[in-house]
Amino acid sequence: MATRVFSDEELEALRSFPAIGKDELIRYFTLTSADEEFLRKFLRPQTVFGAAVQLCTLPWLGFVPDEVRSAPPAAVGRLARQLGLPVEVLSGYGVSREQTRTDHLRQVAKYLGWRPAKSLELKELDEFLLARAMEHDSPSLLFRLGCEYLRAAKVIRPGVVTLLEKVGSARQAASGRPTPAWPTC
Repeated sequence: MATRVFSDEELEALRSFPAIGKDELIRYFTLTSADEEFLRKFLRPQTVFGAAVQLCTLPWLGFVPDEVRSAPPAAVGRLARQLGLPVEVLSGYGVSREQTRTDHLRQVAKYLGWRPAKSLELKELDEFLLARAMEHDSPSLLFRLGCEYLRAAKVIRPGVVTLLEKVGSARQAASGRPTPAWPTC
């Protein structure tokens, strides 16, 4: 099975927020004046805060973990200072309505110029992975390269299992291809 590339703990880590370094904190969790204007349309403090976490996380990770409230404390603190909100406000994000996170992610993605991984984007990802699988056999490297490709293309990363299945398919297709015939002189 393609998902056996990673342990259960590694899979969970790939779905969650990682630790954040100082450089990433400054690069991704600094709001511009345009960002603050965008966030003003979210009326309640917890929705402003949750949308801000998503706004900063999408370019950082290429996706937003389901549990927005579990963002790294340093990132949450930095956003709280910029937004002038208490850190505790984030704990109320998405508790009254299940679709809040998804609706906000759509709005954030549109604002940032990102798009969901639909059939065309997934086909392009397949082609990218196949080309890399011809050069590399490591599934974890192919997974990482696929994530980098999607982030550069501003395509929201699909679920971990979906991406691992694509890596597995690319590896299988690459290994099953005959070696190209070289012209004779």
